[in-house]
Amino acid sequence: MSTGEQNVSPGLAAARAALSGSPAWLVGGAVRDELLGRLTADIDVAVDGDPQQAARAVARAGQRAACFALSDEFGSWRVIARDQSWQVDVQPLQGSTLEEDLQLRDFTINAIAQPITGGELIDPLGGARDLRAGRVRLAAPKAFERDPLRVLRLVRVAIELALEPDRETSSAAARSAPALSGVSAERVFGELRRILAADRATAGLRMMSALGATAVVLPEFEALRGVEQNRFHDLDVHDHTLAVLDRTIDLQRCTGAYSGELVTVMGEHRAAVEALLAEPLADSMSRGEALRWGALLHDAAKPLTRAVTPDGGHVTFMGHDARGAELAREVLGRLRASERLRSHVAALARHHLRLGFLVHEPQPLDRRTVYRYMTTCSPVEVDVTLLSISDRLATRGDAAERSIAAHLDLAKGVLADALAWREAGAPEPLVRGDVLAAELGIEQGPRLGVLLRELAEARYAGEIVGREDAIARARELLQTI
Repeated sequence: MSTGEQNVSPGLAAARAALSGSPAWLVGGAVRDELLGRLTADIDVAVDGDPQQAARAVARAGQRAACFALSDEFGSWRVIARDQSWQVDVQPLQGSTLEEDLQLRDFTINAIAQPITGGELIDPLGGARDLRAGRVRLAAPKAFERDPLRVLRLVRVAIELALEPDRETSSAAARSAPALSGVSAERVFGELRRILAADRATAGLRMMSALGATAVVLPEFEALRGVEQNRFHDLDVHDHTLAVLDRTIDLQRCTGAYSGELVTVMGEHRAAVEALLAEPLADSMSRGEALRWGALLHDAAKPLTRAVTPDGGHVTFMGHDARGAELAREVLGRLRASERLRSHVAALARHHLRLGFLVHEPQPLDRRTVYRYMTTCSPVEVDVTLLSISDRLATRGDAAERSIAAHLDLAKGVLADALAWREAGAPEPLVRGDVLAAELGIEQGPRLGVLLRELAEARYAGEIVGREDAIARARELLQTI
């Protein structure tokens, strides 16, 4: 296997320049991805020597890239480019020889090595053969026992690379899945984040459930299975959630069975939506990836709020939006996610029903109603509008086509307003609160707050346009407060 210099990533070029005279090997995912024709920016290097010294040499060759210890347990070091466009992980051999090191790895497709300067593959476990067969196979019988996180890694590798675990590997993963409870939340979250970010995320979630991993790391999602809904839903809450996630992925790519509807809804704003979803948010996630967590958790509280009316036997989930926001925070808190991500996903759950409620208002919506939607949903006014589109497209019970058409028609206008709101922000008040209080001769307090909110709505609706208008309207309103 050889790679033309024009196709070598900067990280690999730096590692080769720094370690060409050392006993060092390219290992793991970088070799695997090159066999698959995939260029990777994440390079793993094994050295028979001091990993700290090797990492510092790579950092110098990489134009003063950052260099720091990654793992005290394994002695690993990481080198990251100044612009974070690539990274090289350097670790000592695990075992006395390279062959022993490879046998301690997770899967055979990750147990392939190549001298750092290139040359013949070192593949004692047949990983290249497994790649050609589209197969994920354990590198050693006790691989999952040594690190149960590999159960989730099996899922992630399978869906990212479109491979299938063999029967023995799946059986071993299922036996080890309960041990995931002892893995640190940060490591679990790292794998879940990548599973949800994959194009085949729903296949990954189904595989996790089949292996028994979901019940351990995401019991709230597993609890949705078998929770029946009302006649407007054709799926239970679990499968509906997977359908919402699929529609969210379709929305981000404008593909799938409903791509025509999605293109129509976004219209001239498609580029703006794509740009927003590509924005970094938190925990190495984009807003688009965070939206997938919103899809996953938006109905998480339905098992806790399900009720059946005594008169007609109708199924209800009253308050599942508010309780779902709390539950989303709990789930992401347990996974040690950042406060920003927790707040973002909780807001998606809290407000995911609001656009659907507005379908029953007179159309087109009056500007005051739009204003209240924006101020209530901010700062996720665009994101939650997109989530509501995915949710509606995934709801295929009674009167589905008529309901979907009405929802998408409304969403098209609200999405345009939400993007404009996000771009410009809430309008500046026509008159400051202290100035208004002085003009009206009232104390600052709750009455003033009501007046200012009413003036803000009126301005957004185009009912008032200047300072004098605002003061005059406030004098009128003061008589009714």
